[in-house]
Amino acid sequence: MSEQVHNRLAVMRAERKVSRQALAEAVGAHYQTIGYIERGQYNPSLDLALKISKFFGLPVEALFSLEPFRPLTDEVYGRNQP
Repeated sequence: MSEQVHNRLAVMRAERKVSRQALAEAVGAHYQTIGYIERGQYNPSLDLALKISKFFGLPVEALFSLEPFRPLTDEVYGRNQP
């Protein structure tokens, strides 16, 4: 059984105003696959995770993690520091 890969894909798409369809076409995936990844129903392959990260110009660890991400407001405003 594989671990769930957490992601910030929906947040990044919204911030950059990129549709699932546009992202899927850019990385060679089906738009439904992007939705499955965003909802945590599917873990992306390493290849796909790297392509998505390259598309957004971010390191892969900024978009994907084995640990849940802290809310962005906590990171930006310094709330709930561990």
